[in-house]
Amino acid sequence: MAHAGLYDVLGRSYTVTRGTDPQIAQMIWAGLGDARSVLNVGAGAGAYEPPDRNVLAVEPSSVMIAHRPANAAPVVRAVAEALPVGTDRVDAAMAILSDHLWEDRRQGLRELRRVARRRVVLFNADPTAAGRFWLTRDYLPGVLRLIPRSFHKPGIWVRDYLTRELGPVRLVPVPIPHDCHDGFYGAFWRRPTSYLRPEVRAGISLFARLPQQDVVDALDKLRQDLDSGVWQDRYAELVEQQELDLGYYLIIAELA
Repeated sequence: MAHAGLYDVLGRSYTVTRGTDPQIAQMIWAGLGDARSVLNVGAGAGAYEPPDRNVLAVEPSSVMIAHRPANAAPVVRAVAEALPVGTDRVDAAMAILSDHLWEDRRQGLRELRRVARRRVVLFNADPTAAGRFWLTRDYLPGVLRLIPRSFHKPGIWVRDYLTRELGPVRLVPVPIPHDCHDGFYGAFWRRPTSYLRPEVRAGISLFARLPQQDVVDALDKLRQDLDSGVWQDRYAELVEQQELDLGYYLIIAELA
């Protein structure tokens, strides 16, 4: 399912659990550096758009656009692979938790590089680190099948994907806080019962992309492990942790 079609479905209740986490936001905004004009690609409902800069949003889903607040940045309905912006027209282009849903990720990255004068900033998870998250490893191994085979080799994601399309990049690890305000896939690592809630899963695209029987089976197993105390025994060390490295990164490409 393409980004727009997927989020026309997910977007109906998206803002119930998805929003701006302040800790992650500060890292993203710091990554934008001195950029005054910013293009936000795959902008959704406007989370993480810096309030003190000139922002133009690009979003393909009309349902997601409808969720943008009245004071949000102006938005254009378009896709990452064909940005309606001239070459070198903005200081920075950013894409937050969206490039994994583009139909042609390489073309989308080339477009970000084309329109940005100074830098490109992405926030997403390293696909080669997907197996370190307990939810994927123990309950939803099918997530690994959604990752392109070429990304399974260490280093490929950076060397043959990011660097090839953006030039040299800097990776800044982004640990996920235990009380993360933005309900993406890894956000509830210390709150496992949250994944049993339909409204939480409705805001996470992976649950819509997986075979639904896989999801049902995973939730049944997770519920049983929580009820029996198996999960608590297995992951007792997580209870005291304030943040966790799940392989999420800020990716910064300096263009000039």
